[in-house]
Formats: sequence, C-alpha cells, structure tokens
Amino acid sequence: MIYEIRVYEAAEGKAPAMRARFKEHVVPRLQRFGIELLGVFEAPTDDGRLTYLTRFNSEDDRTKAWAAFGADSEWREIKAASEVNGPLLKSQTVSVLAPAVAGLILA
Repeated sequence: MIYEIRVYEAAEGKAPAMRARFKEHVVPRLQRFGIELLGVFEAPTDDGRLTYLTRFNSEDDRTKAWAAFGADSEWREIKAASEVNGPLLKSQTVSVLAPAVAGLILA
C-alpha cells in the first residue's frame, strides 16, 4: 500500500473557494479514478490550508490515477472556470509514504 498526504495552501482570500471546489468537484471524482480518500483535514484555526490523505495499491496505481484525473476534460473545465479570477492554490505539497512497520496501520 502507498499513502499520500496532500496539503493545499490557498491563494490570498481564496480559501473558501478552494475548499468548496474540493468538496463539490474533487471529492466526487476521486473514486472514479481509483483514488481512495481516507480523510480531509483543516487546522482548528483557519490557516488557508486543506490537508487530505489518500491510499493506493502501488506507486504505479497512484501515478496513473492522478494522471487520469488531471487529464479528465470535465475536471479541466471545472478547474478553469473556478480560476477565471486567478488560481485558488498558492502551493501544494505532496508526500508519498509506505508503511514502515507491518500491522500498525489502523485504517
């Protein structure tokens, strides 16, 4: 199993729009592309970030899933329409992890 943690930092003043796009348009599409969403997190105080955790069977599956998601014409249209006044993301960080000790994964 491969786990991935993505942290999105919103552009100035765009955190509500970033979170809305994620909830309304990204989450419903993930499973369609083989991306298993394990959780979505925010800081207790709004810091403009959104963090989520996904799981894949292999690194190859992860690479193919994100490539397919990014190439999806419907997603590309939604992304473009949501960014007519500029990008919603200032930055994103992606960390890919594999279990270090077998049997300690709770999910």
